[in-house]
Amino acid sequence: MARAAAYDGIADWYEEEFLGGPAAGAGDGNPLALGGLLDELLGVGGGAVCLEIGCGTGVHATRLRELGWAPVGVDLSGGMLAHALGRLPVARADAAQLPVSDGSLPAVVAVMVHTDMPDYPAVLREAARTLRPGGVFIHIGVHPCFCGGFADRTDAEAVVVRPGYRDAGWTKQSWTDQGLRDKVGAGHLPLPELLHGFLDAGLAPERFAEQGAPTPVVMAVRARKAG
Repeated sequence: MARAAAYDGIADWYEEEFLGGPAAGAGDGNPLALGGLLDELLGVGGGAVCLEIGCGTGVHATRLRELGWAPVGVDLSGGMLAHALGRLPVARADAAQLPVSDGSLPAVVAVMVHTDMPDYPAVLREAARTLRPGGVFIHIGVHPCFCGGFADRTDAEAVVVRPGYRDAGWTKQSWTDQGLRDKVGAGHLPLPELLHGFLDAGLAPERFAEQGAPTPVVMAVRARKAG
């Protein structure tokens, strides 16, 4: 998890330029464009607590509240949390060691963060630990098949997927120097390894979604802890 602290060095850029600048118009892959997937997969909360793992600057808090959830966030980056403080209650914590009691949460979400976490399967196990029986986990992340160091998205109409998809690991290779990955790096898991992480954690996938055209940028999963 030490790599996630790299966001301390780019927190202001992330808040003011990445979200507020040219990336704000990037549509499908931008965090600000993902509220529809929360609507579709998470649904209405009725005032219950929803933990957001890797909440960053807290940009999803408003949508979670609009859906009836009471969002609480955790992130390893103090720089990012400095921007989140006015948006939701937060704690600085490692996603693989959450300061949350066993079986205490009805819902946990992780939005566009799994590539920031060197051991995402461990994060999935920790999310499952904190969920009550029947609790729901929502994963929204870059699409493992079409995004990564192996994918050149310079032309959105003709994405080039080079060798490397099958190689799990960490890289700073990126098709652009205007995004996050060239700055903080990214972890990659091929699709089977990512989905096995859910199953091994005791999270049963229920629904899937993709976003982005013509080639998906985002893949999302709703999974549930056995009741």
